[in-house]
Amino acid sequence: MRARLARAGTVVGGTVAAGLMAVTAAVAAGPPMPDFRGRTLTDVHSAVGWRTRVDAADLSGFRRHVLWPANWKVCTQSPAPGQRLDGETITLGVVKTGERCPRT
Repeated sequence: MRARLARAGTVVGGTVAAGLMAVTAAVAAGPPMPDFRGRTLTDVHSAVGWRTRVDAADLSGFRRHVLWPANWKVCTQSPAPGQRLDGETITLGVVKTGERCPRT
């Protein structure tokens, strides 16, 4: 029998044979998404850990590569603050730390 991973918030079950007890377990949802707006990408990685995938895109319109996380601040984020993190990718819109976030 191969083990399978379940997404957070799902219920896992199994087949019951005669004389065995059935076990159903709920996988806990992840922690709530913090509000990262105005914080640096370094702050984001420190808060969510390096195992969580973080995609960041430059919102300035210049299509710059996002390098050196301490030089970029968060303007937009998905999932929204307060939503549960379920091992999904965090998507951020960023600008250089000295720049203003564009109006959305």
